[in-house]
Amino acid sequence: MRIAVLGGAGAMGSVFGGYLARAGHDVVLIDVWEEAVQEITRSGLTLENPDGSRQHIRVKAASSPNGLEPADLILVLVKCYHTETAVRAAIPLLAASTIVLTLQNGWGNGETIAGLVGQERVLIGVTYHSATVLGPGHVRHTGRGATYLGGLDARVGDRAEQVAHALTEAGLLTTATAEVVREIWAKLALNACTLPTAALLGFRAGQLLRHEGTRRLMRALLEEVVLAARAAGIELDSQERWEAVCTLLSRAADAKPSMLQDVERRRRTEIEVINGAVVRLGEAHGIPTPCNRTMVWLVRALEETFQG
Repeated sequence: MRIAVLGGAGAMGSVFGGYLARAGHDVVLIDVWEEAVQEITRSGLTLENPDGSRQHIRVKAASSPNGLEPADLILVLVKCYHTETAVRAAIPLLAASTIVLTLQNGWGNGETIAGLVGQERVLIGVTYHSATVLGPGHVRHTGRGATYLGGLDARVGDRAEQVAHALTEAGLLTTATAEVVREIWAKLALNACTLPTAALLGFRAGQLLRHEGTRRLMRALLEEVVLAARAAGIELDSQERWEAVCTLLSRAADAKPSMLQDVERRRRTEIEVINGAVVRLGEAHGIPTPCNRTMVWLVRALEETFQG
């Protein structure tokens, strides 16, 4: 399969692109980070595995889609606010049967992509793999997890199975499911609780469970997500999700949540597709979401201090 990975030199782009290239697929990592593109082209991609071992993977890299051959699969792993620009630039890679898969954080990226390439091409999904960039062309795969995907349109059902099989064969366990929207919101519920709380307080994962105030805040954020999702016909279990939050934070106690990493780098966050998505869903169904709305306001204010 010929595969183009948008955001390919980033953490998740390197993991997915690297594993697929190692499995024998014709992969190109596309990224505007020129230093990383040059390093990958010169020396290959270095991936550190969760067990501490290291592998060097030969894979193509490019700073733009210009001049590349059409792809069978375009995998979108850029930050949410770069989605439209990245996908629009990649339109020349579309062939008649090309599928576009987003495994980005939050909710709303699939609709943005569908508006550019057509709903009949789009697969949406969620992954529980985690990774961090150590340097240009050097990524640590910090944790393995499940991946779920499905179509925005019933016409891509067969292709969803094919893509899930290719990812699983490459070592990235993936399930094609008709319940992909619920799976995405199940993870979004975790992120809405933990990411802005950590980013605003400068807390690592384990610290979020250590204090009564943060526990109560996260539980309140979660309850709003569950109520808004249920109003939209997305069934989430509040207690099961809370137990998942506690398990996640306990297992990765010393980890820096991704939004905290963005804040420390004075970089724009993905608050709009996480807590912002909860607020929009609540508005659409008449469910108040004051805690999530407050997190959006506070993170936006923090981002304003990065300017200039």
